[in-house]
Amino acid sequence: MPTTPDAPRPRLTRDRVIDAAVAIMDSDGADALTFRSLGRTLDVDHTAVLRHFRNKNDLLLALADRLLREAVGAIEPSNDWRETLRVLGHSVRSACRTHPHVAVAVAGRTVRSEAEFAGADLVIGALLSAGIEGAEAASYYRALVDVALSYAALEAAIATLPADDLAADRLAWSREYQSVDPDRFPNLASVAEHLPDVDDQDQFEVALGLFIDAIEVRASR
Repeated sequence: MPTTPDAPRPRLTRDRVIDAAVAIMDSDGADALTFRSLGRTLDVDHTAVLRHFRNKNDLLLALADRLLREAVGAIEPSNDWRETLRVLGHSVRSACRTHPHVAVAVAGRTVRSEAEFAGADLVIGALLSAGIEGAEAASYYRALVDVALSYAALEAAIATLPADDLAADRLAWSREYQSVDPDRFPNLASVAEHLPDVDDQDQFEVALGLFIDAIEVRASR
């Protein structure tokens, strides 16, 4: 219901600002997010936003935390450590695909929030269940998170491309890659016919599965 001129404005909170920031980025991209655009969206002076976020970096960390909260959410560890890692990886991917501009803008940030700690606890718990401990667990945790987030951010970046550019890139697998000179690129030519059939879902499953398999092999040593 629209507000009347005499109706009080909703109180400005951190969550309202974050909601507005996500909406702006989902609609218009990362470059559209400024404190002035937030002020216009929230119908407040932009300086009011600065009472909740000191600067753009502070706001981006809050957006990264929101993305992590969506990803970690209600995930509970499984009795099967492989399943825990698989579910968490897909959940991270889903959150990034839902908000691709946010994912690209905050890729690689260390958020140091409850959501990030919860995700770390899930991953490390799975690694401990697999038999990976101590320094190895710390190293594998960082590597697994980097692989999952990097792939999800890559997909998010692709999702933000103009439609014509994206279509041309995808067409390359069935056009340019099919016409490579087999004398110059014999190995590539031997599998080129299969490349168009590799879709995004396959590739994420392959990357995540390879990493999980590697953990199991190393744990068995």
